[in-house]
Amino acid sequence: MAVSSITIRAVQALKPGENIWDANHREAVRGFGVRRQRDQATYVLKYRVFGRQRFVTIGPHGAPWTPELARKEAKRLLGVVANGKDPADEKAKARLQAADTLRAIADQYLRNAKQRLKPRTYSEIERYLLASWKPLHSISVFQITRRHISARIADIASAHGAVSAARARTALSSMFNWAIREGLDIAANPVLGTNRPAQPGSRERVLTETELSAVWQACGDDDYGRIVRLLLLTAQRRDEVGSMQWAELDTLSGLWTLPSARTKNHREHSLPLVPAALALLPPRRDGRDFLFGDGPRRSGDPHRGFSGWSKSKTALDARITEALGEPLPHWTVHDLRRSASTVMADRLGVLPHIVEAILNHVSGHRAGVAGVYNRARYATEMCEALQLWAQHVATLPAQKPGVMA
Repeated sequence: MAVSSITIRAVQALKPGENIWDANHREAVRGFGVRRQRDQATYVLKYRVFGRQRFVTIGPHGAPWTPELARKEAKRLLGVVANGKDPADEKAKARLQAADTLRAIADQYLRNAKQRLKPRTYSEIERYLLASWKPLHSISVFQITRRHISARIADIASAHGAVSAARARTALSSMFNWAIREGLDIAANPVLGTNRPAQPGSRERVLTETELSAVWQACGDDDYGRIVRLLLLTAQRRDEVGSMQWAELDTLSGLWTLPSARTKNHREHSLPLVPAALALLPPRRDGRDFLFGDGPRRSGDPHRGFSGWSKSKTALDARITEALGEPLPHWTVHDLRRSASTVMADRLGVLPHIVEAILNHVSGHRAGVAGVYNRARYATEMCEALQLWAQHVATLPAQKPGVMA
């Protein structure tokens, strides 16, 4: 064992198996040394903590570690020892934390989430965590700061809008909360304290009779056209109709029963289908459980419901614009549900609790056991209301090109 001042020249002169310890230097650090194994020289520190002699590796000689920087790091580590901590344990902990990157924790969280979330909800969260937050994937979750997150939220909002940025923020916050509950020693959820992007208020769009007629007339005799017309006639949600299955239908009685796993409030929902709605159901295809959609999604999941929402909506809007000579003000297929319920209640005289039953809303006296009884009791009234609504839709005036009311 050689004792000498650790300089670049001294390090370069080391032969394999040799080491030197810092001395003969006005800033010499007790226990600071360098040793060469094969063709690599490495800076180390030996120290005693809790009565035991310990070694910790500072780093290999070369950028960024010079004798001066390694000596400063040795002094810092001795300060850690003076505070009653073991630098070797601290470095081991740092290595473990470095392995817990955002991507690694996101993958663990998504495996857990997939078992408890609806497929659509899971798919959105997966997209936000794996795509929106990709620039931070290589950073340890222990090192991600509010500044990292705020800057990325601003980028997402600029590229994709405030709504996407807000949802990406929520997905990341949920992941961090889960990680903390799983035992990761993260001091605090770094998403908390960041600004939430401003979002538009809840939509209140109710289509006019002119607009409803334009949408109905522009629907083609394809899956999407049938779905849109069914959405208008039934006032149900997009994915409920788009993923309709033959097993849910009793075509003899005209009853469509949505299982609890497919409804937003996790309550089974039985809805009578009036003749106009039944006429929109496509012919049954061999081996197909779903009414709409055209093929397999992945191995082990041979069938799925309709999925081409965005492309089909764009094509529908183009046909409406061509027919009318101008586009409709921004609308979504969910606006059809709101429009149907509004017209039934305000113009057709359907009682509020019947409209709620059609929409599968649960509130007040409809909750609990009484709610189950009431839904069964309202079956006749629901059928009458939907028939009245279907007749109203059938009498919507056809619009002339270029005329908007």
